[in-house]
Amino acid sequence: RSAATKIDWTRITSSLGLKGSTATSLQAFKKRNDDARRKLALLQSQPTSVDFSKYRSTLNNTAVVDEIQGHFSRFRPATYDVGRQLKAIEAFEGQAVKSAEETKGRVDEEVRALEKTLGNIETARPFDELTVVCCSNPGQGF
Repeated sequence: RSAATKIDWTRITSSLGLKGSTATSLQAFKKRNDDARRKLALLQSQPTSVDFSKYRSTLNNTAVVDEIQGHFSRFRPATYDVGRQLKAIEAFEGQAVKSAEETKGRVDEEVRALEKTLGNIETARPFDELTVVCCSNPGQGF
């Protein structure tokens, strides 16, 4: 739990240069995480004890209260195997890394193409040094 509170989500997004669907998925995950943490805090702040003696003094049929108290005392919270969810998170993480690497590759390709274009522009002859060729006979082509 303490590790989850120390995550700097904005730093992750900016330092990894996440864009598009990867950034959107990460933001959606952060929102679900925040919602779950808020709900957990709310539930932990609520009282969990039941005053059965109050119900016995209020209700005429104390057998109902006895039966409910018996069910309450025998109740054990269910345990869940979170392995499936952890595998899903790991799969999501793997897909996010793969998507980020693909995005980085496309961005690197575009940067190289733009640098090549910029190099062509910088090494081109100035406009005033260009020669204009005209044809004296309009019917004759090049």
